Amino acid sequence: MEHYIKTNQITVHCLDYPGDAPHTLVLLHGLSANAACFEGLMSAGLSQLARVVSIDLRGRGKSDKPEGPYSMEAHAADVIAVIEALQLENIILGGHSFGALLSVYIAAQYPQYARKVIIMDAAARLHENVQAMVAPSTLRLQQPPYASFDAFRDHIRQAEYLDGIWNPEMEAYYVADVETLPDGRVQHRSSFEHIQMAIQGLLGSGIDWISLIRQVEQPALLIQADGVYALGAPILPEAYARETVAMLPDGRFVQVPGNHFTMLYETGARAIVAAIQTFLAEKK
Repeated sequence: MEHYIKTNQITVHCLDYPGDAPHTLVLLHGLSANAACFEGLMSAGLSQLARVVSIDLRGRGKSDKPEGPYSMEAHAADVIAVIEALQLENIILGGHSFGALLSVYIAAQYPQYARKVIIMDAAARLHENVQAMVAPSTLRLQQPPYASFDAFRDHIRQAEYLDGIWNPEMEAYYVADVETLPDGRVQHRSSFEHIQMAIQGLLGSGIDWISLIRQVEQPALLIQADGVYALGAPILPEAYARETVAMLPDGRFVQVPGNHFTMLYETGARAIVAAIQTFLAEKK
């Protein structure tokens, strides 16, 4: 099921996977990703544990692409508007990468919108060369249109961080990443400029992330991917992940196979779903 919610002078798109469980899991994707990035978790059984709502953040996926703002506060306002429009309750707020930090921001600043928090491969500190490691994922947005989706897919499948993995769930994510032009060519839905604005909202807005992390009083689960993403290292080293867990008033740590991207698919996805199942079963 899809929703298009008008709020904050834009329309926000989200995917809704109904579930019979009493929980509602609201998921927020990474910096230049889209709501379909969690399809691997759905296939691994996440929608059997909870109703899942995955949101296209402003400037990404099928949500509107305003000229601004792209601050954490603007992103948070959109997420809260979706929660209120869909009348969601008993919310477990979670995200991957940028979306994980946005979840931390909302949980600290607006605790009424998160009963528990799931932080996937994000922390107060990341690898020292993280900007170089993620550069290909943002620079791709500057590429000219591809001749066809097949040409786009062939290009993407050469990415080193995929580790040779390709499956229908991953393809669904990349289908949502582009739009088809009238002449049959495809181009990225997100723009490089808007993603740069989101990075500035994350890193350059004076947010004290350590202080925010320490304000997250809800039970929090940090899931770290142990695999190499780029430059021979994971984006989030285990030591930095554990450092952040120690800052959380009620934190716990789980390590899963895969890298920063592949953790959301196949073996990594199954491990994430198992960790979330245990987390949801806790009485707190």
